[in-house]
Amino acid sequence: MAPSGLQPLAIVVPVHDEPENLSALVERVERHVPPPFTLYIMYDSESDTTLPVARALQRDRPWLRLLENDLAPGVVGAVRAGLRAVREGPTLVTMADSNDDLSIVPTLLARYGDGYRIVCPSRFAPGGRQFGGSFLKRLLLQVTGLSLRVLVGFPTRDLNNGFRLYDASLVNQLTIESKEGFELAMELTVKAFRRGVQIVEVPTTWTDRREGRSAHGTGGWLRSYLRWYVYALRSGRHRP
Repeated sequence: MAPSGLQPLAIVVPVHDEPENLSALVERVERHVPPPFTLYIMYDSESDTTLPVARALQRDRPWLRLLENDLAPGVVGAVRAGLRAVREGPTLVTMADSNDDLSIVPTLLARYGDGYRIVCPSRFAPGGRQFGGSFLKRLLLQVTGLSLRVLVGFPTRDLNNGFRLYDASLVNQLTIESKEGFELAMELTVKAFRRGVQIVEVPTTWTDRREGRSAHGTGGWLRSYLRWYVYALRSGRHRP
């Protein structure tokens, strides 16, 4: 069970033409996530091939909801629309095609119950692990995450892990500038850090199912990460 006194967990999942992934995700949610919770499937259009499977799964799962993303198409718009619908309380963002370790959800909720408004599963925390993925990208993320921790006390070594537990009301107060999903978690966390929000990391195991391939060129994600890295540096120096 979730810690007593907490609002029920909301899980926000953007989807785009991935019926097989959704079935696997629902199975893992049922196995690992303690009730009560609501799973929000965020889709961009009625033509999404995920919807027939989602509606079939929904018949005997009252905790599964379908919501159309009425903001910008894509992951960022879907996450924003989902958090707006949730409004407040603990909200977990994960992707349908990921191998995020949902078995740590009780730990995430416990840390939220301790007063942390963002809880960051971290591949690079002591006890965390990553299997697969680009070696160069992993090395860059480890170096930048560790350097931020040393230089300004940034609370997580894993800067861009999209698998993250947020306080929905906090995120709804932030102005989101990201255009791509791969930078969103970093933006939200560094902006919360600048506000002095309580943030904590917990170790997680992450497996790359795409064997290191990325839809974005190195230059694109590197520029985005550098932008938020500098923002975090400045935030650490000037935080209240």
